[in-house]
Amino acid sequence: MNKLMNELFPMIEGTHGMRTSLLDAISNSDMYYSPGGQTMRLGLLLREFGEIEHSYVESFKTFKQDFKYRNPAPGLETDLAQIRAWYQSLDDEMKSVVSGLSDEDLKKTIDRGSFSPTVEVQLQIYLQALLIFFGKATIYLRAMNRPRPKMIEDWIG
Repeated sequence: MNKLMNELFPMIEGTHGMRTSLLDAISNSDMYYSPGGQTMRLGLLLREFGEIEHSYVESFKTFKQDFKYRNPAPGLETDLAQIRAWYQSLDDEMKSVVSGLSDEDLKKTIDRGSFSPTVEVQLQIYLQALLIFFGKATIYLRAMNRPRPKMIEDWIG
């Protein structure tokens, strides 16, 4: 097992758990909610984050990242069960891929186009992407007059 699995991946897993608590706080009907203006519906936000996580998983496999992938599954943005299952498969795949990296692999860089962070920094950037996602998602919860899950309050306020 590489050092990231001991040092950083527990934070990733905890943050994935926080995402599960968010999903527990909403229903399929909430997936259609948009706060207005040019914002997307909540279900589309959830789908978009899955596509972002997919790009990070692929980056740890190929050492190159792009954000072009779009999940073609019909109804994904309106069905929490599908989102949950997809997120779980992405989480499992990320854990498998990252745990399979050697300490030498951790020194490699990932080509993101305009910059090339190391694998370790890339994983930290992914963690930041998760936190940005929660910033967005909590706006939806507040606009729907829903309480934030305790785990989200405890971790990010």
